[in-house]
Amino acid sequence: MNQIFLYASIFIGFLMLLAMFRAIAGPSILDRLVGANAIGSLTIPLLLLIGLLFHNVEMFIDIALAYALLNFIAVIASAKYFKKKKGLFDEP
Repeated sequence: MNQIFLYASIFIGFLMLLAMFRAIAGPSILDRLVGANAIGSLTIPLLLLIGLLFHNVEMFIDIALAYALLNFIAVIASAKYFKKKKGLFDEP
């Protein structure tokens, strides 16, 4: 069973690399924000799988919930910043 969790963790790590490519080489700021949000969203199941591998899920659930909250706040704050300061959207 541990090998299934290990292979799933490796697959999620590969998906995070693809999202990192989008976050670094995105043609627009919106693509970079989506890439950063995808990395943050994929970190949560990766933390839970690490908890399953170490047989200490309770601690990793708390860490994953805190990380999800921080990821959500960071994405909302950066979206508002780029909307107001950088002129991301043209308002009529």
